[in-house]
Amino acid sequence: MFTLTSVVSIALLIIPGLTVAGELDFGARTWLLLALVFVRGMISTVPISVALGSLVKSAAQTGLLFLASMLLIVPSGIFYPITALPTWLQWVGQAFAFYWLGLGARSAMLPAELAAAEIGGSWRTLEMFAVLGLRAVVGMVLAPILLRRMARRQSGSTVAAVRQRIMAKGY
Repeated sequence: MFTLTSVVSIALLIIPGLTVAGELDFGARTWLLLALVFVRGMISTVPISVALGSLVKSAAQTGLLFLASMLLIVPSGIFYPITALPTWLQWVGQAFAFYWLGLGARSAMLPAELAAAEIGGSWRTLEMFAVLGLRAVVGMVLAPILLRRMARRQSGSTVAAVRQRIMAKGY
């Protein structure tokens, strides 16, 4: 479901972008790189999201987690060049997946000369895939551990009640 929602959201962003920004490159290389960034992004963010979600105990905490993730977009270079930020904030931005996913998308769609606005003056494609791969490994290790811990906190009757409710809805 999350993948499908993400694909629809991306399509809703790319379609208007094609009409507004004529200088974007949408050749075969672009689509291939965007697909690779999307797949690597899903593999690197979903397990960590599941791990963090297992720590949340209420809907209010879920909202705070969402708000925190939205705040992390600010130093990520999504809205303006990360090189315009102070160095310490550039390091903060690079610590999270938003920067690397944005860098991958920019490297796929923007002309090569715009890489000058990036850290080091390049798209750092190999580093982007490596960082997202490392995040995927960390997430794949952490998620099962945290999910087992969460499951141990639940009583058998609570788990059975949730299962019954989900089965009744037809999921």
